[in-house]
Amino acid sequence: MTDKELDTRVVRAVDNFMAGYGCCQSVVAAFADLYGLDDTLAKKVATGFGGGVGRMRMMCGAVSGIVMLVGLDCGQTEGSDREGKSACYKVVQDLLAQSKAENGSLICAEILGLEGYEKAQNSYVASARTAEYYKSRPCVAKVESAARIFANYLKEKVESR
Repeated sequence: MTDKELDTRVVRAVDNFMAGYGCCQSVVAAFADLYGLDDTLAKKVATGFGGGVGRMRMMCGAVSGIVMLVGLDCGQTEGSDREGKSACYKVVQDLLAQSKAENGSLICAEILGLEGYEKAQNSYVASARTAEYYKSRPCVAKVESAARIFANYLKEKVESR
């Protein structure tokens, strides 16, 4: 996969978010076809991870997207394959460490500057996507960061072969 193709996927993730999809949906859908997952199913399976998992402001949805994509890329398929599971965990930990270094946190509430878990989980109702929403939230930058981290992972994986 070329740098241009990977950049196109990062742009696709940002475009997904700006079209109203959640952080996780945006990241997963930008790469899902590489793993035989169609756009609709990718967006459906990633929906619940939005808003820091069900809008509870826990792990950032964009970060959850990285985790889902790593599972699609190198996840374990045999129950007894502890080595495969461990290898997947290593990739997840490495990529999430990159995300934390770039973004300061992996926790949605912290990224949004919300105080305390109780304040963060005040509602299951999705926020309206208005111009004010996009101005007040760093989410689009986190989507771009997560998509770029995963794109770079794919690039490095190909280059190391």
